[in-house]
Parts: sequence; structure tokens; C-alpha cells
Amino acid sequence: MKIEQIYTGCLAQGAYYIESEGEVAIIDPLREIDPYLERIKKEKAKIKYIFETHFHADFLSGHLDLANKSGAEIVYGPEAHTDYDIIMATDHQVFNVGKVTLQALHTPGHTLESTCYLLKNEEGKAHALFTGDTLFIGDVGRPDLAIKTSFTKEDLAGMLYESLRNKIMPLPDDIIIYPAHGAGSACGKNMSNETQDLLANQKRTNYALRADMTKVEFIKEVTEGILPPPQYFAKNAQLNKSGIKSINEVLKQGMVALDIDLFESLVEHEKALVLDTREPEEFAQGHIPNAIFIGITGSFAPWVGALINDLNQPIVFIASKGMEKEVITRLSRVGYDHTLGYLEGGFTTWVDAGKDVETITSISAETFLKQYSKKSLNVIDVRKPDEFQAEQINGAQNIPLDFINNHLELLDKQTEYHIHCLGGYRSMIFNSILKSRGYHQLIDIEGGIRSIKETKVPTTVSQIS
Repeated sequence: MKIEQIYTGCLAQGAYYIESEGEVAIIDPLREIDPYLERIKKEKAKIKYIFETHFHADFLSGHLDLANKSGAEIVYGPEAHTDYDIIMATDHQVFNVGKVTLQALHTPGHTLESTCYLLKNEEGKAHALFTGDTLFIGDVGRPDLAIKTSFTKEDLAGMLYESLRNKIMPLPDDIIIYPAHGAGSACGKNMSNETQDLLANQKRTNYALRADMTKVEFIKEVTEGILPPPQYFAKNAQLNKSGIKSINEVLKQGMVALDIDLFESLVEHEKALVLDTREPEEFAQGHIPNAIFIGITGSFAPWVGALINDLNQPIVFIASKGMEKEVITRLSRVGYDHTLGYLEGGFTTWVDAGKDVETITSISAETFLKQYSKKSLNVIDVRKPDEFQAEQINGAQNIPLDFINNHLELLDKQTEYHIHCLGGYRSMIFNSILKSRGYHQLIDIEGGIRSIKETKVPTTVSQIS
């Protein structure tokens, strides 16, 4: 028996490859399927089943492409009604993969169809549980992401309480918990950086598995402090339910090197958004007017999904050489399939053509300290509310990047703003959006609050644990 966790940091997502006697099961595959096909070719194996733990909201799954290419059957749990052929497993249904088995355990709560899969080894011993978004390491799935349901998040949290206590907690303590996500995902509140753990340890350390916790307490703790989900979540979940086109079509359409005339034509006539995916400091030093920065080296796909409201938005982009396919792939993971191409030669081509260039003023934390010491500044902290509450610069205003579109009326185009985040990535996205909308009195603080804390700029630290 072989088990491999295939972890994708950009999405904080774990897919799984399980093999026994030449038969393979894939759990929660990403949209790009070539790595799975290459692996089975190398192992001279055959994919028998593709298991989905639920309708994913934060990424588009590759289950349809993979089934079409491999001949494998797609398995969902109870209540998973799709627009394509699947095996809708019954609760406790067993699937054979070589000499091991995977048993579907219906665990509604994160969503109605959420299902975990219990892996038993060749001796029939329970070995691992693939929990999807039902149970994370240190957390549980948020109960407000179900597709179009009459149930409230409190109703679903109650279901999740029962699922955890009746289906998961009675399992052997020595089984390995393999979740679908880790820290950085918006599918939970406080996930661990660890991507697997023993059930026994989770019972000791995960707040949601406290033995003495009542259902009322659970519902309160799980629903407390949940931020609104990113706007693309509901759209992705619906697409995973109804079906999507092959990623190969998306790549073929997007992998087009555009000369500068065609690039500008697509922006003018097709209303294509210019997306700059380079490093923050490169964008600050020079970029195409009205371009939006979301760097490929950060949490690229989640921020695209959070900030670009229309999945059908045509996109042209600027990328570092050799990163073009990666940009298109990551866009497609969250449903942005209308990439029309990239500027051949990148930003250098734009500069060499003598086109207008915009910049963003960026200063060091030490320079910020000098300015802060001399006069009152308008400081905007674009981190999440809990980050801001934990520690903030005295006098700073919190406008989370996630909700920038809801707070533009708070800002004045004639006022100068000093903007920071944790390390410099989110603040540059924030600056690019403001600048594209006519705000030009913007000063970015390099290195964010990490660097600011190394100076004598006064900060307030929350006493709340």
C-alpha cells in the first residue's frame, strides 16, 4: 500500500494518491491532472476511483478530466447531486482498491454531502481517515459554505457536531487524519501548519473535539468570528457540481504570446483586465497604467478569487519569463478560464515601446519612522481584522484587503496614505487597486509590520489570547 499526500501551497490544499496491487484511488484532485497520469504511468498502475469529499468551494477539481482520461469512476457521498455521472455512495459503503478498502462515512456539517473516507490496510485494520473539510488539523470546516440550502450555519454546525462525535471520534486513536487543507485556507478559521496528525492527538489538542463540549458550545465556538466567504467560493462549488471544461482548452486559449498592439487591442476592445504577476518591488518600480498587481509568488489564486468578481472577466497578464503557464494554471484552479494571453517579453516590451509607465512610492520602515515622528500620518493596515486586533500601529486604520471594494468611500483621492500589511505582498495589491481607480497619494511601507516592529514606531499589542 502506498499513500502520498500531494500538497499545493498556493491553495493550502492536499490531494491524495493511494495505490495497492496496481489499483489507484485519487482523493480530491486538483484541476491539472497530468501529475496523476504521469504517476500511474510510471507505476504501471490504473486509477479505479476518484473520491471527492464534497463540492469544493475554494478550487475547481480535476475529477471530470481525470475520469475521462483514465476511465475511473467518480465517487461522492450521499446528497451529492451532480449534472454528470457519479457513484453516489451510501453511508458506510465499501470500495475495494487492490487489497485495501475505502469506506464512505457521511459526515454532513461543512456541507450536506461532506463525506470522509476510512482507509483499511491489507489486514483490514483502520489506517487513515481522509477527512476533506470536515476535520482539519487543529480546526473543523466552516459551516456556511453549502450550496443553496435552507439550513443556517448554526443548523450545519449542529450536524457537524454530530458527525464528529458519531462518525470520527469513535474511530481508533492511532489512525492518521489526512485533511483537504492546512493553514492559509479560508475553509476554516485557525488551521495548523501541520498537514496530518493522529486522531488521538487531535482529540487532545483540537478545540472542536473536546470530550466535554456540548452541542450548544460547539455551535457557538465554530460559528463565532467567521468572516464572509470570498465571493468565488459559491461559484466554484456550483461549477464542481455542474461540471467544467478541460484545463487543456484553458491552457491552449491562454498560452498566447501577444505583441504589444494585440495586447492593447484586447484591453481596449475586449475590456481585458491587465494582471501583473511579478514581484511587489518590480511592480512598484514600474507598471502598465491601470494594471492590478497580484504576484504569482504569494497566495495568488485565492487573492484573484477574492478580488476579481467576475469569473468570465477577460484577462491579459504580465509575467516573469517562464512563468506564463503557471499563471494560467493557477487562474484556472479557481475558475478564471478567460485568459487571452500574455505580453511577449513582459514589462520590458512595454518600456522599450516607449509607453507610459506608472510607479508606486515605496519607503523603508526606518523612513516611515522618521515621517511618523514628525507629523500625523494616515496609516492604513490592510491585514485581516484578527491580525490588526492582535497588534497595530498606534492610530492606524484597518481596511482589510479582502473587503477593499466595500470601503472605498472611506478614502479621499486628495489625501496621502501610508499603507502596509504583514510583509508587503497584500499592501501592493491594495495600492494597485487604489491606483487603478484614481488614488495617487499612496506610499507603500516595505516589509510591512514585520519591518516596522524592528523600529521605534509605537504599536499596541492586544491582551486577548
